[in-house]
Amino acid sequence: MLVLVFFLGLAIGIGFWIWQQIQLNRYLGRVLRPFAPDSSKVMLPLIPRLRDEIALVEQHQQDLQQSLQTYEKVLDFAPVGYLQVDEENQLLWCNQQAREILYLQRWQPGQVRLLLELVRSYELDRLIEQTRDRSSCQIKEWVFHPSCENAAAMLELKSLALRASSLPLPNGQVGVFLENRQPLLDMNAARDRAFSDLAHELKTPLTSIRLVVETLQNRLESPLNRWVDRLMQEVDRLISLVHSWLELTKIETNPGIELHPEVVEVRSLIASVWATLEPIAQQHQLTLDSRGGENLWIKADKSRIYQVFLNLLDNSIKYSHPGTKIYVEAKIIPINNNYSDNSSPQSLEINIIDSGFGFSASDLPYVFERFYRGDTARTRESQPEGNSKTGIAGTGLGLAIVKQIILAHGGSIKAMNHPETKGAWLQIVFPEVVANSQSQDYS
Repeated sequence: MLVLVFFLGLAIGIGFWIWQQIQLNRYLGRVLRPFAPDSSKVMLPLIPRLRDEIALVEQHQQDLQQSLQTYEKVLDFAPVGYLQVDEENQLLWCNQQAREILYLQRWQPGQVRLLLELVRSYELDRLIEQTRDRSSCQIKEWVFHPSCENAAAMLELKSLALRASSLPLPNGQVGVFLENRQPLLDMNAARDRAFSDLAHELKTPLTSIRLVVETLQNRLESPLNRWVDRLMQEVDRLISLVHSWLELTKIETNPGIELHPEVVEVRSLIASVWATLEPIAQQHQLTLDSRGGENLWIKADKSRIYQVFLNLLDNSIKYSHPGTKIYVEAKIIPINNNYSDNSSPQSLEINIIDSGFGFSASDLPYVFERFYRGDTARTRESQPEGNSKTGIAGTGLGLAIVKQIILAHGGSIKAMNHPETKGAWLQIVFPEVVANSQSQDYS
């Protein structure tokens, strides 16, 4: 009887042990399944198999850690700054370039601190929040004013023009690439100063050369005088280039002082510009088709806006095919559609369209840049020789000056090709139209 009870207890114990092993095997299979695709095949014995799986996980972790260190070394060597924050805007990591740009002397690698405590920049903090809220990449430019605990050192710190490009990361984290644009701006400013100084120095000798050429013109007879006439054209071109450059620099440096705003009637201003250019247009059988603009008034510097239309219409005459029309269309457009009545603020849009060669696709992004002449089709000289005004080749500064004048008035200008005429299409938008009652008060 005792032997029967012993064997019965032994059988029950062995069965319970086998049941525990089966349950443990199932549990380990569920735990190891994310780490190994064949972990569902775990069988007895379990310990060697478990050791292999743990070794694989440790090797995978080491590989990830090595990859992370490699990426950090690459970013640390990169010429742009990079920083990464968590979901609470705590700084997790930044490279050496970011530490130099943002003056992060108080931050040490491995230290987790709130970014706003380290960098007093509302713009950067706002950029990170927008990136996280919108879950999309963002770009922002601003002037960064660094700060430090030493008051004496604060006087030596220089403000920087920064551009930041941010991208959303998993778990609410955000990565930000920083670009210091201040050296480029300083270089451009130094270049502009050098050109301006050179232009000022050239004014006097060019004037003297022109006086000498005028004297020679009166003393030489044909055919020798044609060479002097050619010299006079080139001297006038240099003088025009110098004056245009000085004018552009003056507008960019301080546009507010150069503007003398008054209320201007648009249609009459365009008509007066065309009257000046009409003798040249008639030589090429060109006519003006002006639409709209009646009783439309804007507050602007009349002489500057006259210069804008003179330049644009003169270009249209130069590059239009003979016997075609130049179209000028003025119309009022609402600034926004949030108003149900006529009290909505309104802008003035002016389109100047010719029937010439148009702009090539490669030239369109650069037509308003200094000295950009573009396609040779639009740099031909269509003016008759002997005309002292129009015989001067373009300087490549006309459209740059036009853009700066429009920007100084708070407006915008855009260059396109018109789909119907295939010619150049310049679209100007002035920010606000003056009401008729106000224009009568000024008159």
